[in-house]
Amino acid sequence: MSWFSQHGHALMRAFRQLAGTPVTSLLSIIVFGIVLSLPAGIFVLLENLSEVSGRATDSQQMTLMLDTTARQADVELINTRLEALTTIEGFRFVSKEVALDELKQENGMAEVMHNLGQNPLPDAFVINPGRLPANEIEKMQAMMQSWPKVAHVLVDTDWARKLDAILDVGRLVVMMLAAVFGTALIIVMFNTIRLQLLTRRDEIELSKWIGATDGYIRRPFLYFGALQGLLGAALAWLLLYFMIIRLNEVLAELARLYDTTITLHHLSWRDSLALLLLSGALGWIGARGSVARHLAQIDQESSVS
Repeated sequence: MSWFSQHGHALMRAFRQLAGTPVTSLLSIIVFGIVLSLPAGIFVLLENLSEVSGRATDSQQMTLMLDTTARQADVELINTRLEALTTIEGFRFVSKEVALDELKQENGMAEVMHNLGQNPLPDAFVINPGRLPANEIEKMQAMMQSWPKVAHVLVDTDWARKLDAILDVGRLVVMMLAAVFGTALIIVMFNTIRLQLLTRRDEIELSKWIGATDGYIRRPFLYFGALQGLLGAALAWLLLYFMIIRLNEVLAELARLYDTTITLHHLSWRDSLALLLLSGALGWIGARGSVARHLAQIDQESSVS
């Protein structure tokens, strides 16, 4: 019998096992789905927060304000230095005259600016740092602050640091929950396969007596465990899908009040595939451990007798 036919036969036997014990199999699948949906749901939330963080970082700006005594040569020198920075996405120069005109357009500011007599605003460069991390932006801020004729470099990175710290903690929580729940799912599958083995003990002993290898006996149970894991992951995916749909309906109402848009996105196809493979692997591991223990007990009892 070829390798493909052996595995195809084992897979068909696994499907028959699922159909033969519908209640037990369904309960195991539901347990897998519910347990997987919690860490997967937190992961989806973190991914959406990361996307929001990325958009906010893209819109973040640095303002380099020159000393009021800066001359045109100083402006050109700073412009040259900014052009040499490959880490930033772009910048623009805002002269003191342009800044004053923009300020005069604000409600109630035209008369105030007129009464001042002279322009109190400095020349400035507005810089777009892109998606640089907060620590890199702070290093850049300190470097620019040391340039000649630079009075202030304004940027707020505290919110970015706080958000990054929250996301790091969230990722750690997801990893810990995945480890704990993964262990629990392996134990659930171990006991599920154990019950299957106990009901088919006579069949297994007869198979071994007529020369069946451990691999032949073990293979259908491994596919059985992997199939239950895959179906559990599919159930978790569907639960998250419908929860996200419902949450987006509620968030749409909330966003309308603030004249904005808030939309949660589901798992990407890569993350969905990873969820399926991980759950299938957990079912396979639990089944393999249970079968190995059971076969070892049979071999031990046979050697004693």
